[in-house]
Amino acid sequence: MQPLPPEEWDAFTKANPYHVFATLARHPGLYPAYRRFEGALLDGALPARDRELAILRTAYHCGSAYEWAQHTMPARAAGLTDQEVESVRQPHALWSVEDQLVLQVADDLHYAGDLTDATWAALCDRYDEVSRIELVLLVAHHSMLALVLRTLRVQIE
Repeated sequence: MQPLPPEEWDAFTKANPYHVFATLARHPGLYPAYRRFEGALLDGALPARDRELAILRTAYHCGSAYEWAQHTMPARAAGLTDQEVESVRQPHALWSVEDQLVLQVADDLHYAGDLTDATWAALCDRYDEVSRIELVLLVAHHSMLALVLRTLRVQIE
């Protein structure tokens, strides 16, 4: 599916000229609500490092080259090193306990569609209720987005 032509872009899309937005803008009823939801997740309660780590692991699991390409720079800006970004693709890489928890959430949701009791208990120890909900929604959203990007054949910029 081709992105909406630039002359039809709204102000948000003009300010954020990514193929994902220009393509989703073809559905004017859903696009504004999608942007609000995506924006809430990207500007939520989770630390930026945790958010980007979860997104990259989800992109890896889903084989989403688009999401990987779009989130490597924000991941680095959030404090992940080049080596850490590449290590996201290595299931047995060594991580801090905090980072490993975020990766485990993405792994559990990808492989089982649920969190193990151990992952949930660790999540409860580390995050408040709002952050727990947000992390699960973030991983679920980016799994869905990967499917949408792949199905609509959205090209990397």
